[in-house]
Amino acid sequence: MPQVLPPPAVEGKPCRLPDLVPVRQRYAPMTPVDAPREIRGQLTPLLSGLEPGARVAVAVGSRGITGLDTLVSATIETLRSARLSPFLIPAMGSHGGATAEGQTALLAGYGVTSERLGIPIDASLDVTSIGSTPLGTLVVCSTPALRADALILINRIKPHTDFGGRLGSGLLKMLVVGLGKPTGAATFHRAGSRHGHEVVLRESASLLLRHLPLRAGIGIVEGPRHELARLVVLPPDRIEAEEPDLCAQANALMPRLPFAEIDLLIVDRMGKNLSGTGMDPAVIGRRIHGYSLAEDEPHRHPHVRRVFVRDLTPESHGNAIGIGMADFTTARLVHSIDPRATITNALTALSIQGAKIPIHFETDRDAIEAALSTLAVDDPEQARVVRIRDTLSVEHLLVSANCLEDPAAAGLLDPCGPPRPLPFNPAGLLEDFPMGLLGLDTLGRVLHKGTNSPS
Repeated sequence: MPQVLPPPAVEGKPCRLPDLVPVRQRYAPMTPVDAPREIRGQLTPLLSGLEPGARVAVAVGSRGITGLDTLVSATIETLRSARLSPFLIPAMGSHGGATAEGQTALLAGYGVTSERLGIPIDASLDVTSIGSTPLGTLVVCSTPALRADALILINRIKPHTDFGGRLGSGLLKMLVVGLGKPTGAATFHRAGSRHGHEVVLRESASLLLRHLPLRAGIGIVEGPRHELARLVVLPPDRIEAEEPDLCAQANALMPRLPFAEIDLLIVDRMGKNLSGTGMDPAVIGRRIHGYSLAEDEPHRHPHVRRVFVRDLTPESHGNAIGIGMADFTTARLVHSIDPRATITNALTALSIQGAKIPIHFETDRDAIEAALSTLAVDDPEQARVVRIRDTLSVEHLLVSANCLEDPAAAGLLDPCGPPRPLPFNPAGLLEDFPMGLLGLDTLGRVLHKGTNSPS
């Protein structure tokens, strides 16, 4: 690998960096949801008519939804109480390196294992052709799902990271892309690029709903702290009508950065367990299919001029899709990338830009100084800098003082301490995002490894 050079020094001295203020976004409190109780109460009536011993496939995706293992366990216990025989199917398209072993390993990372649940996992990538949509899109589905006596979906509903519209990631997309395995995922993205993703999603899902033994879809809506805000168990004939409203609710609850302008955004970690694109485009203001740094181009909110991402989560298993949205990264992140997993995801989703490797340096300090040196600011200490743990955890932020003057942030932030210098160790690496800022609730979720879209 070529030698990684440090950024050019300014007059032979280290770049002056702005101090950062710890702040907290104001989020409305959410009413706790008893997930096992809701699943038992809403799912049980939808199981009537199934014979004892009927084989029920439970489809689970590749995102670490908060408490995913609890949701799956409650679903399994409800099926057992109805004297049914459940088994799991990974419904995650081409994730996990597009291998059965890789997809099983992704589930295991969330505590969803055959041993723990006491049921088999059928991770076969075999698919069966269902037919074609009016637009000519070939629709395929997991063969084990088609052969089951009944099918249950479990997925989070939220806006998609790659496309807009009234539908995003959720139950319908799990049907089309997740259960389509690598073949169906690739077909969907190609057709979506020609005809529009929502159009293709609706047509394909409509065909699947007529052929699959679907009994229910368990839809999850999360709040701004990545907590369960709503759980709905929908019969097949209500999913198409009700999922757009659930997606709109999820959009209203999504965490975002409360700034119009950011010169440098420091992201401590990215990963597939955090977002389908590693970093959520709705948070960083960039699209996975490309972006422009030109100041005269229209920009999404927020307008982030430079993005520096430090690390890749272990739960990503080397899949660094979305790294191309960053401008700077570290050599250690680049060394942690699994090219096969990343390239497979990029080619399947047609997200070529998202797999490109940014400029990278050996140390965090070198990367930050290089990023600041490319900004049109005379004094780097006056740059508007924001640091976050990841795009799921934006309740607590570290921001330069001038960010607090942004009109977009008015009334949304509470300072939690005085300004402090960026904490570099002697090797030039930043200390980890201060866990004390995250709070006990968030800390518990981080330790649990609990987070969207099967592609």
